[in-house]
Amino acid sequence: MSLNIDFSERLKKLPPYLFVEIDRAKREAKAQGRDIIDLGIGDPDLPTPNFIIEALDKAASLGENHHYALDAGLPRLRLAIAGWYKRRFNVDLNPDSEVQPLIGSKEGIAHLPLGIVNPKDKVLVPQPGYPPYLSGTIFAEGKPVIMPLKSKNNFLPDLAKMREAKGVKLMFLNYPNNPTSAVASRDFLKEVVSIAKENETIIAYDNAYSEIYFDIDKPPSIFEIEGAKDVAVEFHSLSKTFNMTGWRVGWVCGNSKVVAALAKVKANVDSGIFQALQLAGIAALEADDSFPEQMRRMYHERRDYLVNGLRNIGWKIDPPQATFYVWAKLPKKFNSSMEAAKAFLDQSDIILTPGVGFGQDGEGYLRMALTVSKDRINQAVDRIKKIL
Repeated sequence: MSLNIDFSERLKKLPPYLFVEIDRAKREAKAQGRDIIDLGIGDPDLPTPNFIIEALDKAASLGENHHYALDAGLPRLRLAIAGWYKRRFNVDLNPDSEVQPLIGSKEGIAHLPLGIVNPKDKVLVPQPGYPPYLSGTIFAEGKPVIMPLKSKNNFLPDLAKMREAKGVKLMFLNYPNNPTSAVASRDFLKEVVSIAKENETIIAYDNAYSEIYFDIDKPPSIFEIEGAKDVAVEFHSLSKTFNMTGWRVGWVCGNSKVVAALAKVKANVDSGIFQALQLAGIAALEADDSFPEQMRRMYHERRDYLVNGLRNIGWKIDPPQATFYVWAKLPKKFNSSMEAAKAFLDQSDIILTPGVGFGQDGEGYLRMALTVSKDRINQAVDRIKKIL
């Protein structure tokens, strides 16, 4: 007799993880021999730079790198992360107490609430937003408090309402923002840090897209704001900067007590990053800015191809200033983002991400990733024209 096995109540509280459904639909369509143009999941289409692959190849050939990795990461990796922060943001980090390598920043974001959030503690979760902010809160049995990001406020949280939200243990913020591509100024971050101190709230700042920006100054680290380390940690990753999404190398840095809490969670659930990957990550972090600059130029060109192409066929879209996403209002013929995404896949073999996949406040939008070539973007525009 088989057991009657049911999902935990925590899992039942989670909304559907839409990217899994999108990947399933994509695989089914490809299995049917259809020519799919994937503007869905934000996964760079170009390979990791050769110098990083060569560093991995060299490190992987050494048996000394095949043992369990240190949970805290190699001291050299933590030094490289601190060195990169100093060069990029002019921010000083103590590599021993203020830096914790992660198996990709997603893992750390999801695990952070387990280290600092008690059952029923309030957590501010931006929506539309990256799904692990919500799922990590639910796993820790915290109480998610949705923080809407509205176009009328340039997809920034309402600072007055943030200030009024008393008794909040943790807030997630992400700029440059996925999925809306919005950016945050230093003045905005200064206000957020002030509110966090006033309300005794910890800030988890997701800065994974800081190196993809167009026509604007370099996006800041929250630690460029005086006193931010008193209340904040920042998540970062090599995934988008160096086309290393599958490598799973990221980190959290900042407030030493919060970093230590996450490190303790990780010590009980994983054994660290494969050491050869850490050495390859060091090679990436110690390189000059030529590869990220090359990627920025490429995404800038792709952005203009897509935005101008869609404008020419009547779909009015604001060009993003950062990230490799275009956040587009639904064409009037569609009633929901799910309906639109299904129509684009069924009728034109294009995968777009429905905005509702980032929370109910994402309804009314579609997200398009600039992770295909300009030729494929032109093909996508031609196919979209037939639907619109």
